[in-house]
Amino acid sequence: MDGSGTAGVVPARAGGRVVLAEYDPAWPALFEREAARVRAALGGAVAALEHVGSTSVPGLAAKPVVDVLLVVGDSSDESGYVPALEAAGYVVRVREPEWHEHRMFKGPDTDVNLHVFSAGDSQVRWMLAFRDRLRTHPGDRARYEAVKRELAGREWESVQDYADAKNAVVDEIMARAVPDGSLTRD
Repeated sequence: MDGSGTAGVVPARAGGRVVLAEYDPAWPALFEREAARVRAALGGAVAALEHVGSTSVPGLAAKPVVDVLLVVGDSSDESGYVPALEAAGYVVRVREPEWHEHRMFKGPDTDVNLHVFSAGDSQVRWMLAFRDRLRTHPGDRARYEAVKRELAGREWESVQDYADAKNAVVDEIMARAVPDGSLTRD
C-alpha cells in the first residue's frame, strides 16, 4: 500500500525483538474507549465489537497493542465504514481481500489494531474461541505465554514473522478449544 488508502498492504516491520509487557489492567479501559469511538463513528454499521488478542486475556503478557475486532455486514464494502473511521482518526494499514476480506486500521491516539471482518466470517468465531480458551484455561494461557516469551527473545524482521512463529502453539491450543476441528485458521 502506498499510504494513500487506495489498496494493498503496508507490511508491519519491526526490526529486532518483540517487546512484551506484563498484563496491564488498563488495557480493558483502553478497549472500551476505542469501542466507544468506533460506535460513535459507525453507529448501526457495527454488528459486533470485541476486545481480542493477548491484551484481552487477564494475566497474560502481551505486546502493548490493544486488538479490537470490528464486525460489519460486509468488510469488502469499504464505503460503509472506512470514511467514517478515517474521519474519527483511524488509518487503514492493511487490506487483505484474499484473506477473509480483512482490513486493519491503526488508532488515532492509542496503540490499537482495529481488525475488520464481515458478519458470519469464520475468523470472527476463531478469534473469539482462542481468546475465550485462554481466559478460561490457565494451563493453556501459561503455555502460550511461555512460547511468546521464548519467541520474543529472538530477532525478527517483522511482527508477522513473530506471529507466524506462534502458529504451532496456537494450533495446539485451538485443537483443545474446538476438538471437532470445525474452526481452522485459514
